[in-house]
Order: sequence, then structure tokens, then C-alpha cells
Amino acid sequence: MDLGLKGKVALVAASSKGLGFAVAEELAAEGSQLIMNGRGEESLERASSSITERFGVEVLAVAGDVSHRADAQRIVNAGIDRFGKIDILVTNSGGPPAGRFDELSSDQWDDAVRLLLTSVTDLTRLVLPGMKERRWGRILNITSIAAKQPVANLILSNSLRAGVTGFSKTLAAEVGEYAITVNTILPGYTATERVEELAEHIATKEGIDAGEVRKRWESEIPLGRLAEPREFAAMAAFLVSERASYITGSSIAVDGGWIRSLF
Repeated sequence: MDLGLKGKVALVAASSKGLGFAVAEELAAEGSQLIMNGRGEESLERASSSITERFGVEVLAVAGDVSHRADAQRIVNAGIDRFGKIDILVTNSGGPPAGRFDELSSDQWDDAVRLLLTSVTDLTRLVLPGMKERRWGRILNITSIAAKQPVANLILSNSLRAGVTGFSKTLAAEVGEYAITVNTILPGYTATERVEELAEHIATKEGIDAGEVRKRWESEIPLGRLAEPREFAAMAAFLVSERASYITGSSIAVDGGWIRSLF
């Protein structure tokens, strides 16, 4: 299947590792030019060089923290200066701290708002005018299964990722006339560093081995295993493609069946 992504320019936030890197790989395999972002310059350079060498596409690596408005502006400006446009925006970030409500401070809530919600609105605000002008665009927000079915001990993620879902659904209705689609994609338990860190956090709190936490998660997943990042990235690539031109305002889970609700 030709996804129609050759020559498109995609900004993938937090793409030096994990799910963001997997999405960047998948888009590069389809021939997209990339703007990759991460907070660590060395890991970002390794990631971008790896993709350039394997797929032969042009990659611009811009270090920065998308939760800081000035960094978001700089990242987008650098991409437009290099490529002249941004056709695809994939928002992504690290996860906020785990914990119950009474364990988290007001400052941690403020930080989480900037990380999970404001970073999405800032990046969207920066790329949307160009997409409207060209009357084509794809905005895909990576959230979490926590946006649809709350996960215990993740009150920050449960609350704010749901906010991104509401933003995406509303924006989709506002920009549909410009042939711009806006969707969210919900990763389930996936074999990434972030999930390993979460397993370690829970294990420490409960006084058990992290392997036991992973087995617990696997027992809750109908497919009986954690996802591989490439499985998630395949859906992401489809949702930002020409072939998904009539899908907008949707929240699509890649979770092995973990979410139990009908809608």
C-alpha cells in the first residue's frame, strides 16, 4: 500500500527514542522528510543519523523541550527554514510522574500541564497556518490508553491526556474544511524505556520485582504481551497518510485489546 507520504515533511516531537523514534522510522521508510526533536543532543544526533543512513531521507535534528514555548517556536521555525513547510505534526512527550493526588504538588501539576497539554496546543498553533494555506495537513497527538480508561497511580496522565482528546476532537471540527485531519493515537503497554521505568516505580512501591509488574500487565492484555514500538508506529503512519484522508476526530488505541469499553 502506497501511503502517499513521499516528500511530505513531518515534525515528530520527542523522537530520539521510544515511540517517537519508532514513528520517525516508519515515516522515513515511507519517504517522508523529518524534523526530529529530543531534549538530549547526543541521543537525538544518534537517532537522526541512524535514520538518515538507513532510509536516505533528509532529517533535521533540533534539540529542545516542547514543554517550553520558546523551544517549540525554535523547533518549528528551524523546520520551516529548512524545508519550507510542515505537512505533518506528531505531538509526543515524556510522561509525567506517577503518583496519587495527595502525593503530587501544585508545581508538578503545572509542569504536567505544560508537558502534556500546552506543548500540544503550542506546536499546533505554530504549524496550523501553513497547513490551512496549503489546504492539507495531518495532526496526530500521541496520548495514552489512560485517556480512555484511567490507570491506577497515574492521575496526572489520566487527567491531562483526556484534555488532549477533547482538544483534538474540537479542533478536528474546526479545520476539516481545509482538508486537515486531527486524531489521537493511544499506545497501550509497549516495550519502551518509559514503560520499564513505570514498572520499576510500581515494583519499588509494592516491594516486588519489576518482572512481576510486567506479568500483571500481560495478564490484562487479551493478546498476552506488550506491544513492540513498530506495531504502534505502523498505525501512526497510516493515520497521517493520504489513505486516511476521511479519518478525523478519532481516538484509536493500539493496546492489544486492553481497553474494555465499547467506545
